[in-house]
Amino acid sequence: MDVLGFFEKNGMVTGFLVIAVIMLLAEQISVRILHKKIPGSAIAIVMGLFLAYWGGMQTGGEKGIADIPFFGGFKLVGGSMFRDFCIVSTALGVSFPVILEAGKAGIISLAMGLAVTFVFGVIIGLGFGYRDAESLATIGAGTLTFIVGPVTGSALGASSDVIALSVATGVVKAIGVTIFTPLIAKKIHLDNPHSAMVFGGLMGTTSGVAAGLAATDQKLVPYGALTATFYTGLGCLLCPSVFYLVLKMFF
Repeated sequence: MDVLGFFEKNGMVTGFLVIAVIMLLAEQISVRILHKKIPGSAIAIVMGLFLAYWGGMQTGGEKGIADIPFFGGFKLVGGSMFRDFCIVSTALGVSFPVILEAGKAGIISLAMGLAVTFVFGVIIGLGFGYRDAESLATIGAGTLTFIVGPVTGSALGASSDVIALSVATGVVKAIGVTIFTPLIAKKIHLDNPHSAMVFGGLMGTTSGVAAGLAATDQKLVPYGALTATFYTGLGCLLCPSVFYLVLKMFF
């Protein structure tokens, strides 16, 4: 068996290998060229998006880089199974009483983060011309995180293009939070566990919050990730139910 055929046959392993190489290159760019001003995870996400775009342009397909046989394993690596595994793994071991340690500020930040961000996402959906509650709820959920979007879309039966838009919105948010967190940390006094938990509740995107806090102060990562994880879980619960029913009253 030739080397190329071996990698094509073991697509999932190849997918993880490519991801590892991208993360390694991104981290080196962050450290050696940008002097950690932009976290490596943000650079890796951008590189992945460009790679997916290039793959789609080369093949004229619909699954980005996965349309190329060598990268076919990304259909599984980037599929719903690993998405759902991500939801379970981030929520594993988190209990509701722990969040009370953040006090009222943590709870209020969660409520405001969910409601305000969802409304902003609905406005984005209206701007793209969508007028049905299913599509608007899916795009609004995607604005919360790129995990909540497809979960909501699948539950409500939204179209694939709407789910893709919700994921794109969530990815842009994650990149933005990752890049700007270390830049504004001092200005918003993001330097202690309490403020990190409030920040995680407001922003919500676990990947963006964790990466941004890691670039700011690694000791703050668990605290921000804690409320961000609750944000994702509550979003998956509320968006296809309460928020959707509220939208249904108007659309």
